[in-house]
Amino acid sequence: QVQLVESGGGLVQAGGSLRLSCEASGRTFSSYVMGWFRQAPGKEREFIAAISRYGGTTYASSVKGRFTISRDNAKNTVYLQMNSLKPEDTAVYYCAVDREPFMNSIATGYDYWGQGTQVTVSS
Repeated sequence: QVQLVESGGGLVQAGGSLRLSCEASGRTFSSYVMGWFRQAPGKEREFIAAISRYGGTTYASSVKGRFTISRDNAKNTVYLQMNSLKPEDTAVYYCAVDREPFMNSIATGYDYWGQGTQVTVSS
């Protein structure tokens, strides 16, 4: 069992930045693919970014060039740096663990989820 705790959400003006953190329990964090997703009211959960155990990354086209995913295996933590935020980025953001070795963008492929953190971008 892996427990994930997100933090760093909040209210920010359009054009601003936030950094989300997700701390994971367990001793095998470094072997997991980690992903970030978001869900806005009335919409399906949307893939944002993923990072492999070796640091390879992939992004949704909607955030590429604005968001950066990174990880610190010594701290069992994955980060999502979000710059140039837009009102349409408003959502609950979730981190997730995929125990398979290959990155994927499908929510059902992830095994464990955090509780989410709210990000609100005002115009």
